[in-house]
Amino acid sequence: MRPAAPPTTEKPNDWQTIRSLLPYLWEFKGRVVIAMVLLVAAKLANVAVPLVLKQIIDALDKTHAVLVVPIFLIVGYGLLRLFSTLFGELRDAVFAKVTQRAIRRVALQVFEHLHSLSLRFHLDRQTGGVSRDIERGTRGISFLLNFTLFNILPTLLEIGLVALILLKKYDMWFAIITFITLVIYIAFTLFITEWRMVVRRTMNDLDSKANTRAIDSLLNYETVKYFGNEQFEARRYDRNMEKWETAAVQNQTSLAMLNAGQSVIIAVGITGLMLLAAQQVVSGKMTLGDLVLVNVFMLQLYMPLHFLGFVYREIRHSLADMEKMFRLLHEHHEIADAADAKTLHVGTASVRFDQVDFGYNPDREILKGVSFDIPAGHTIAVVGASGAGKSTLSRLLFRFYDVGTGSIQINGQDIRQVSQSSLRAAIGIVPQDTVLFNDTIYYNIAYGRPSASRDEVIAAAQAAHIHDFIESLPQGYDATVGERGLKLSGGEKQRVAIARAILKNPAILIFDEATSALDSKSEKAIQAELFQIARNRTTLVIAHRLSTVVEADQILVMEHGRIIERGTHRALLEKAGSYAQLWNLQQQGEL
Repeated sequence: MRPAAPPTTEKPNDWQTIRSLLPYLWEFKGRVVIAMVLLVAAKLANVAVPLVLKQIIDALDKTHAVLVVPIFLIVGYGLLRLFSTLFGELRDAVFAKVTQRAIRRVALQVFEHLHSLSLRFHLDRQTGGVSRDIERGTRGISFLLNFTLFNILPTLLEIGLVALILLKKYDMWFAIITFITLVIYIAFTLFITEWRMVVRRTMNDLDSKANTRAIDSLLNYETVKYFGNEQFEARRYDRNMEKWETAAVQNQTSLAMLNAGQSVIIAVGITGLMLLAAQQVVSGKMTLGDLVLVNVFMLQLYMPLHFLGFVYREIRHSLADMEKMFRLLHEHHEIADAADAKTLHVGTASVRFDQVDFGYNPDREILKGVSFDIPAGHTIAVVGASGAGKSTLSRLLFRFYDVGTGSIQINGQDIRQVSQSSLRAAIGIVPQDTVLFNDTIYYNIAYGRPSASRDEVIAAAQAAHIHDFIESLPQGYDATVGERGLKLSGGEKQRVAIARAILKNPAILIFDEATSALDSKSEKAIQAELFQIARNRTTLVIAHRLSTVVEADQILVMEHGRIIERGTHRALLEKAGSYAQLWNLQQQGEL
């Protein structure tokens, strides 16, 4: 027996996460290149603005020349201001498709991966938490792509150009003070941000837990009402929100401390530069234009520097947000197609369970040495008490789990050696607990074969004896069924499931307590139809009511994961064993 996959605990590497996004970027090579060219052009224009402003001020300085209006310089100044903004906006417009396509691709990949995971994962997962992780993760991708490429890189480029200009044109102390301020600022930002990440991760975990509680409670709305536990649910939800509130306050106060520290560092750096520049002007080594240039450079660097701290924080937050979403992509495939998996050849399908042992957990065996055949076109029924392992047979046939030992074969083909898609395309099921999509009745029936025509959908509904009920509704087939089909009764939901299975038209049919939610009159009305549907199909009927299986070609009686009796209805009654006892008990109960 295959044990459950261990949970993924390895922490993803941040650079690995960033690298994983590169293929999505490179899908639009031309757009990326154009965006990068516009990025560089915008920053060059931005750095040129103070240089032109210095020339304008020096041209207007009475001590240097006869006053004339430097029209060319002023026009150039205006154009550079325009270009620094215009190129940035064009860059964002060009890159928008790259970002949104990356989000779409990753979200689709996660969605497909979740559907490819085993039933065991989905039984253990918490829907609210998973949905919130995906929501935050896709939002983080957008931030990471835009701000890494368009804020960190251009900011570093601008800082480098300014430092180069200061070093080349002025006293080296200007470049030294700028460099020291930058190093202290970055070191302080990195240190505090890393400390704050612990708080952010705590917030994410608590947010996911609170969302899970809320969705779980709302999905079980009727149960909450049955027991009058609205306040209990509210208190349970609020306990999570209380912890989240504490973490959120810590997050905000630490953010204020970070911003204050950054402002102090920048203010000290600018003051030092202005003192040095003022001294140079007084000594005649610099002009007023130079003083303004240094001041404007530092003001232009102040915003990118301040924003750089914000961007770094948000990128780290985005990586934390993406962490859980990417962890989903590393969830183990418990059930996977074999490397040489072939398409299942169905035809007239025969099914064989050969010495099958299985347990959901290593210490709890469900099936023990189960062997039986369903010849092509025959109907085999499985009966027994609850917990005997009847429904497990259908899950194994669908290959939601793999058998521990033994094998399951269709037309002599081990189902582990064929593709899951071709296997499941050959099997239709009417489950005991029918859960419908929150959509129309038509959509839920057509889900059995989405390509079916409307006439085929209606024919399936008629065969399942639900057409008249649907037509009696004000919206007919366009009536919505509500969350998990709660607007329909149990019997109506099961009829929809029967219609869906009929529409699929599979070679193998499974009825897993297919009439359990129907009253006796409705059950008798649909029972003959079910056997008509099963005619010429290989059918496995899992039932609790023995009256529903009397026409089966063979009946298997299960107890504690073993087949203890087998034969036709008449033969089993004549044997006077466990089946005969169950039959007599149920007959007495119906009197």
